[in-house]
This record gives sequence, structure tokens and C-alpha cells, in this order.
Amino acid sequence: MNSKNRSGKYFAAALAVFMLPICFSACGGGNTAPATDTTSQSEVTSHKADEQTTAETTVAPAESEPEESQSETSKETEEEPAVKTLTMKIDGTKVSVDWEENESVAALAELVKDKPLTIQMSMYGGFEQVGSLGTNLPRNDAQTTTQSGDIVLYSGDQIVVFYGSNSWAYTRLGHIADKTAAQMKDLLGNGNVTIELSAK
Repeated sequence: MNSKNRSGKYFAAALAVFMLPICFSACGGGNTAPATDTTSQSEVTSHKADEQTTAETTVAPAESEPEESQSETSKETEEEPAVKTLTMKIDGTKVSVDWEENESVAALAELVKDKPLTIQMSMYGGFEQVGSLGTNLPRNDAQTTTQSGDIVLYSGDQIVVFYGSNSWAYTRLGHIADKTAAQMKDLLGNGNVTIELSAK
């Protein structure tokens, strides 16, 4: 090999040695480290559901006032009805009367509460005995067909006791309940009688 070729090889090798670091540094400089994509994990916030404290509203049951016990002793004492306070006698014979509960009977009971009332009766029409009370009582006349044993108020101031039947405007006072029609005729159909009314 001649000296010319040898020097050329040396030159090429030297150039290669010189260029090699430059090439490496250039390549190395161009290589940038890849950006690390770090995904920040969002904190998991645990949302605790607020415990809704259901306040149980305890409504105390309304205390109902005890019903007033109506004892027999606390009841107002009512006045005895006239049916229990009036007594009738026909010529001394006591008869049982079912008295009406009206103002006429109440006034009659008031009339005799202090002393008995004696009434002179007279036969009339073959079916009744009639006598004057000597005073006027409240009246509520209505057309009535009477039966044996009926007691009525006529014209407000006369008492009538029947042993037969009649139809007229009267105020009912009561009915003799313990006598038959035949017994009533025996009591009233044989002449004038005396009737006594009194309080029991």
C-alpha cells in the first residue's frame, strides 16, 4: 500500500472518531423524555347521607274528661204528676182514675192540694153527671166522643163524668179505669151523686 492510500484511511478514521461524539450528543439532545401522564385520582369523597332523625312526635292522647255519671241521687227531683196526687170518690166510693197529663189536670190538682173539693153532681141526658167546679180551669177543647168512665171539663168550669156516650167539644181530664160500663151505670145512673176530689 502506498503512502497516499494510508493517509486517506487515517483521515477517514479520525473523522469518524471526531464525528461520533457529536452525532451521539445531537441524537441524545433530541431525545426528550416522554411526559409522564399522571392522572391525579380525585379523592373519593364519601358523602354520608345525613341521617334524618325522624323525630317521632308523640302526641299524648287527649285526656277525655270522664263522663259525668248521672247518679240517681243527683237527678233533679221532678214534681209528681197529677195522676199520682188526685183522688176521686163517688158517693164515698173511691175510684181509680188514669188522669191526663195536661194543664187542666195540673190546675185541678192545685185547686185541691190544701183541702178536698166536694162537687154536687146532677144527672143529664141519661148518659152523664155534671157539676160546677166553682172556678175556671185552663181548657183545650176538642171534638170528642166519650165512653163510659170518661171524665171531662166542659166550658172550663164544669166537670162531667160519663156512664154512657156523647159527642161534644170537651177537654179530657181522665178515665175511671177500675169500673165496667155496668158498674158506672150503677154508680151514676140512679140519681144525683156527690163527687169528692182530694190530694193523696
